[in-house]
Amino acid sequence: MSQAALADPPRRLSDLPGPPGLPLVGNSLQIEPARFHQQLEAWGRTHGDPYRLRLGGRRLLVVADPAAIAAALRDRPAVINRTDRLVRGAAELGFAGVFASNGEDWRRQRSMVMAAFDPGHIKSYFPSLVQITQRFQRRWHRAAEAGSAIDLGADLMRYTVDVIAGLAFGADINTLESDDDVIQRHLDQIFPALSRRLQAAFPYWRYVKLPADRRLDRHVAALREAVQGFIAQARARLAADPALREQPRNLIEAMIVARDNPASGLSDRDVAGNVLTMLLAGEDTTAHTLAWMLYLLSRHPAALARARDEVRAVLGPERLPSRPEQLAALDYVEACAHETMRLKPVAPLLVMQAARETVVAGVALPPGGLMVFLSRAGSLDARHFAEPEVFEPARWLKDAAGPLAAPGSAKRVSMPFGAGPRICPGRYLALLEMKMAIAMLLGSFEIESVDTPDGGPAQERMAFTMSPVGLRLRLRRREPEAA
Repeated sequence: MSQAALADPPRRLSDLPGPPGLPLVGNSLQIEPARFHQQLEAWGRTHGDPYRLRLGGRRLLVVADPAAIAAALRDRPAVINRTDRLVRGAAELGFAGVFASNGEDWRRQRSMVMAAFDPGHIKSYFPSLVQITQRFQRRWHRAAEAGSAIDLGADLMRYTVDVIAGLAFGADINTLESDDDVIQRHLDQIFPALSRRLQAAFPYWRYVKLPADRRLDRHVAALREAVQGFIAQARARLAADPALREQPRNLIEAMIVARDNPASGLSDRDVAGNVLTMLLAGEDTTAHTLAWMLYLLSRHPAALARARDEVRAVLGPERLPSRPEQLAALDYVEACAHETMRLKPVAPLLVMQAARETVVAGVALPPGGLMVFLSRAGSLDARHFAEPEVFEPARWLKDAAGPLAAPGSAKRVSMPFGAGPRICPGRYLALLEMKMAIAMLLGSFEIESVDTPDGGPAQERMAFTMSPVGLRLRLRRREPEAA
């Protein structure tokens, strides 16, 4: 930005263009919750960047410029925060952990969560990750032999929740080999419910419970019971082996040790909230990204063939990775993940709130002012990526050349894990899971199809996170190599 531009006085939100609305309700009646992110992106193409939006009595600044978004995210948590609605809504649903906290509450919990996702800790967990992936492989072997269509989203969520439960809580819940009261069916209700409540004009559920709210309460109660079980198991391990208090092996043990220190300021509620937060965040985001990656690879045979060849060259006679070094060598598979997150980020919009008076994208906001960051818009802008609509994983490779190569600023434009002090602490694990799952699939199977319900392009559905609708996967077991 030029010095002259920096010297310009900030604009007022009321002076910005935006979609026309109605008296009192503004644009509220135009909103389609399942495709809200697409509506916001379309309005940006019509009204420019930034623009304003009005939802009832709430006025929001909508920003698409990656540089402005990154600058704002660097101002967290002192200037830019989670919204009051999100903080309260998450607390009502039981996950008032590091994700849905602000200020000192966030600082108090952040260091423990970051330590749990340290690359060294994750590397020590690798043998357990291999074991879980072997279960996943067996599950898909059974489906391939039966010629069954796989509910892609549901199976990927079983995988990711098993991984996060093992890493963060030391719990082997094994949803991949169980069809009993799987914790996943309770987890699946939380983010959609939070999304509905964040968009509601009035928090009626605090006064009157509809049948859907009572069902949600039952799911939340079941999750609380499961969380208390994880905590009880961890306390039993700490009691049986006091040395663990000096060197906790996972997030839940570290949180309990800190909680028991009166100086920490942590409460039982903080521990329970972070357990549920890790389950939710570890399940949805990685599973949805993997589903989108498999869908995009199935539509781009050349990219699929290159990923498959890389996996099989790295694995040799093995059918899934057994050593971290093998995953580290999967450069093209990792590029596929980055390209998927550029085109199909599971968090295509972020709603934030000003903690104090500030200026965002050249617009003055008062304390409590609301803003929406469109995190995908910059990635689909030809000023930042050549042929931005094209799925071209090779643009992310270190030696990428040619017109589609990602520019040096690519990772400052495509920010699937956020930016600034509150960047996602689980990003290293997420990439490891993605590479492990894709390597197992391409090393063990041939993809016959990834189908949508209507045979057309996969539809995006927004429910706090953005997922593909109803993908079905069909696999064929890979034939043994000729002697």
